[in-house]
Amino acid sequence: MYLKRYLIPKYWRVAKKAYKWAVRPSPGPHPIDRCIPLLVLVRDVLGIAENAKEAKKIIKKGELMIDGVIRKDHRFPVGLMDVVAIPKMKMYYRVVLDGQDLVLKEIKASEISKKLCRINGKTTIKGGVTQLNLHDGRNINVEDGRYAIGDSLLIKIPEQTIIEHFKLERGANGFIIGGKNTGKKGKVLEVRKRKSMLERSMVLIQTEREKIEVPLEYFMVGTYE
Repeated sequence: MYLKRYLIPKYWRVAKKAYKWAVRPSPGPHPIDRCIPLLVLVRDVLGIAENAKEAKKIIKKGELMIDGVIRKDHRFPVGLMDVVAIPKMKMYYRVVLDGQDLVLKEIKASEISKKLCRINGKTTIKGGVTQLNLHDGRNINVEDGRYAIGDSLLIKIPEQTIIEHFKLERGANGFIIGGKNTGKKGKVLEVRKRKSMLERSMVLIQTEREKIEVPLEYFMVGTYE
């Protein structure tokens, strides 16, 4: 399956005029417009393959790990906060935001077991256990109710054990992950929870230059430095 190249994000670094089609990401943990398919990441972003055939060969050999798991699907979607590791080449990266773009930030080998995840939802499953639904599609079961939608968790991967809990509250630091202000960092001034189904919960943050109000789902609390 393919995408027309004029539809792909610029941060894929694919030459849009060279070919008509580009690989379409597989359905997975990240939306199609906010991810990079593994083939594109290997060939165009990292530049460790000259063409699609070479990229597929590297991927099929199990050379790449995403969040501590070997991925062999060349269409696998890699998105925000994912950890990319190529142990044989000693290359380690975290997917972060640079303005509106997703980019790879080089990290140390000692950092690849940690990942920041946003709590997008909560559900109660059999036995009354609370299940936290995270932004990258994973679920974590917890026994207490201190976690709220909009909070973030620093987890150990691939085990999914919780290392640290970041609450969405006044004074917390974080960054915008959606809308025209994507990528801007700031400190929470106020969290305005909706009072009716017709309203949206909003977060007022202070960036380096201005105050910005964004929908709650557009803000991720915590830090990835």
